[in-house]
Amino acid sequence: MLTGSEVRETNATAVTPYERPRLNFPCEAIPYLLSTADALIILLVSLFGAFFYHWSFSSPLPDLAAYFALGLIASFIHIIRLGGRGYYDFERAAKPGVEITEVLVSWSTTGLILAFFAFVFKIGVSFSRGTFLMLMVGAPIALLGQRKFAKFLVERAISRGVIGRRNTVLVGDENEIASLSPRDLLDFFGAGEINRFVLGRHDDPVLQQSGDAATLNQVANFVRKHNSTEVLLAVPWSDAPRIDFIREQIKILPISARLLPDIQVRTLTNHASSGGQRTVSIEVQRAPLSTAERLLKRAIDLVVALIALVFFIPIMTFSAIAIKLDGRGPIIFRQHRKGFNGHEFVMFKFRTMSVLENGEVVTQASREDPRVTGIGRLLRASSIDELPQLWNVVRGEMSVVGPRPHALAHDNYFEKLLQDYAFRHHVKPGMTGWAQVNGLRGATPSVEQISRRVQMDLWYINNWSLWLDIQILLKTCSEVLRKRNAY
Repeated sequence: MLTGSEVRETNATAVTPYERPRLNFPCEAIPYLLSTADALIILLVSLFGAFFYHWSFSSPLPDLAAYFALGLIASFIHIIRLGGRGYYDFERAAKPGVEITEVLVSWSTTGLILAFFAFVFKIGVSFSRGTFLMLMVGAPIALLGQRKFAKFLVERAISRGVIGRRNTVLVGDENEIASLSPRDLLDFFGAGEINRFVLGRHDDPVLQQSGDAATLNQVANFVRKHNSTEVLLAVPWSDAPRIDFIREQIKILPISARLLPDIQVRTLTNHASSGGQRTVSIEVQRAPLSTAERLLKRAIDLVVALIALVFFIPIMTFSAIAIKLDGRGPIIFRQHRKGFNGHEFVMFKFRTMSVLENGEVVTQASREDPRVTGIGRLLRASSIDELPQLWNVVRGEMSVVGPRPHALAHDNYFEKLLQDYAFRHHVKPGMTGWAQVNGLRGATPSVEQISRRVQMDLWYINNWSLWLDIQILLKTCSEVLRKRNAY
């Protein structure tokens, strides 16, 4: 954490970003590590109990595979029950105190479920009652010991700055942030320090809003640079205009935003939470896709793009030769576009025009456009000119399915016309999209047309599913054959 003298201050803001240590362990991995540790403990207790019980009574060793299966099923039931209550969340692991009652209740329920299935499927005779008893007694003792040791390790790691919520940004009123005690920070973030952006305070509402806008612009830049995933707001709940203004400013960011309880609410609730979940807060903005959904979409993008690259290599080779023979100029046209979270990238296309526009003025192609070359007209009609973007997908700059990216000049123009245009950058741009398979392919010469395309793109973002992406890919094949608005 930067010292007070190192904090950069302006008339309206004070920013104190968290200083990263050399070793940076992601806090997002903590739930997976804790749940895996519990699963291993249950498996080991099940196997060791079977071996030790039969060895103690000098009886033949049983089939350990059956006890491995028993431990596997028991760990699955136990982890699902506790995981649903937020037991493995980073914040819970960072809090002091072992959840003895929660673990014992969950494990007792797990034992009853195992006994029920053993009775229903008549497999109880396959397991020794003594071994099952050892599992039921030994596992919770080991689980509680593991939990205590894990909390000790997490606490030490947090105190040394090895792990923490560095992907989270705290934005708020100076008085509200100052009132957050170490306990509050631990409850909300699972860390003693965090990236803080302090909003200024002015008697003049105009100056205050101007200062808030400057600070929130710094927040946006910080979020994009560090790939932050969450913004937390510490603002008095009675200051509704300020909350609305902040929400309006951060809506361009594809991250979740939560309003933390202010001083008065924290006094009333005393950090109470519901169902063992995180301390009460209000979600004022939802992230478009969860981490799991982004990983799934990325995996599918890689598989589809790599297969498509191999399949289309002959077509792309012949297209490159034809472009070279058709006239002077590069084979690949490179143009800057905006991607996820507003990050710029270079998009690849086969060159289909006699010009290479990539500046402040980019004229959209029109029907019978004289700038389109002879071979370019064929490539554009068949969408072959878009195939080099498969490399953008492999590089992670684009997705196979998503809102189509526009030239920077068009982005800057449309953002001024349409209030919700920036929401298109909440997911990666795509080679094809919901708007394209619904007749909105090609140029957008009017505000009405771009508005319809934006509405389609936002519907896709808000309703994303794997099945929707598959539908769009299938419809894209039909659109390519129809050649609707392809020129």
